Amino acid sequence: MAQGFRLYNTLSRTVEQFEPLEPGRVGLYVCGMTVYDEAHIGHARAMVVFDVVYRYLRHRGWQVDFVRNFTDV
Repeated sequence: MAQGFRLYNTLSRTVEQFEPLEPGRVGLYVCGMTVYDEAHIGHARAMVVFDVVYRYLRHRGWQVDFVRNFTDV
């Protein structure tokens, strides 16, 4: 299992040890793009950043339940 993974908590403004609610398993929900106009680089950035986070968590040994939404207006 992964050890030593730390994240910045914007609420407390401190770096904290990451501890999943269920040992060995991480839930990751990402609010995806809102499709109302042409695609732009910001859409691609969000897709790439959270894909890297997902892959990193998997690499560290966690089972990751990854959900990304798309809002269609």
